[in-house]
Amino acid sequence: MTQAQALALSDRAAAVSRVLPPLLVEAERIAATVILGEHGRKRAGPGESFWQYRPYSFGDSTQRIDWHKSARSDRVFIRENEWEAANTLWVWASPSVSMDFCSHLAKVTKRERAQLIALAAAALAVRAQERVSALGSPHAPDHARSQLVRIADWFVKREGTALPSFTRMPRFSSAVLAGDFFDSLDGITRALSPIAQAGVKGHLVQVVDPAEETLPYAGRVEFQEMAGPLKFLSSKAETLRGVYAEKLASHRAGLRDLCNRIGWSFSIHRTDEPPTPMLLKLHALISGEAAR
Repeated sequence: MTQAQALALSDRAAAVSRVLPPLLVEAERIAATVILGEHGRKRAGPGESFWQYRPYSFGDSTQRIDWHKSARSDRVFIRENEWEAANTLWVWASPSVSMDFCSHLAKVTKRERAQLIALAAAALAVRAQERVSALGSPHAPDHARSQLVRIADWFVKREGTALPSFTRMPRFSSAVLAGDFFDSLDGITRALSPIAQAGVKGHLVQVVDPAEETLPYAGRVEFQEMAGPLKFLSSKAETLRGVYAEKLASHRAGLRDLCNRIGWSFSIHRTDEPPTPMLLKLHALISGEAAR
């Protein structure tokens, strides 16, 4: 994949994200763990950068009075600083071979859609001056637009396993992980648990092709594993739908249970659907609007 193609993918992600307001990545507000960051939160808080003056009111500490400002007026003013917190959004799109699947019911592969969703989430964060990085990449978190290009380049060149590997991340960061997650529940649990235990608030997006949900095949069909040698020949594929639907539902129930236990969100996105609704949902989840 060329640099020009990486730039094109980055631009597509940015175009999708422009329909939303800037994303403010808000980690859990735990006063004792607030770390002063590089930029403000546009609210009063434990920062060092001056934000605004406001009139003194009952209950304010006298230590916060700005006597120079107050001396030039007949009112007493409080000096408020800007809330500063080091927040980082980590994004990941599965590099698994299975993500290259695209049935006749969709126009894009699961890989293309997962990368677009992850990059669009990163673009929203960059617009809000939040730091972003790709999980597992060598690039340090940054809030420059050039970071989106680096993430896109990392996505299109990256080859590896279907599940993310634990990387040291600042506590109370956020993460968006997009993949099909058809691996064993035990394997997924082993991959996600260390990330959650590090204090990262995660959002799992299962990206699936519509054929993987509906099994729209009939008659004699051979199914072949994309990432391995396994094959299965069915003389009447339509008879498999009931059992397949049960297995899929059971697997997703396991994913939801895992996410509930580690305090993460779980969403499903089909590649025959537009990406914007999923971005809206992620925006609400990451910014904390869903909780409010």
